[in-house]
Amino acid sequence: MTLRINSEVPNFTAETTQGAISFHDWIGDGWAILFSHPKDFTPVCTTELGYMAGLADDFAARNCKIVGLSVDPVTNHSEWMKDIEETQGHAVTYPLIGDPELKVAKAFDMLPDDAGETSEGRTPVDNATVRSVFVIGPDKRVKAMLT
Repeated sequence: MTLRINSEVPNFTAETTQGAISFHDWIGDGWAILFSHPKDFTPVCTTELGYMAGLADDFAARNCKIVGLSVDPVTNHSEWMKDIEETQGHAVTYPLIGDPELKVAKAFDMLPDDAGETSEGRTPVDNATVRSVFVIGPDKRVKAMLT
């Protein structure tokens, strides 16, 4: 599947820092921003997640949910969230998806199918293309994307 503007985003279930979600159900009848990062604890990713945490209330006021994704497991995300709050001054209150089997990254065309089946041992360079932003409308279709 190739995602383009007005493509329906893949529906998936995944573990997040706030429990399991079914993506389309989680979006509900509002907007969503899914943004991804190649690895937990990388400096640029840490600052971006902290910045978005500072804007979370502004997005919520506009009926827009935020969700982050990294190919690392949720257990790593929990430690990373502490680091983000400590270094960026904002607590991450939105969910972070764990994608250790690379399923979400592949469904969103951020990694090729032959990228393997686990995030274990992968570096930020291996995951460089897992660096995207998707703006998703209430109709579950891509309205804008940056890859």
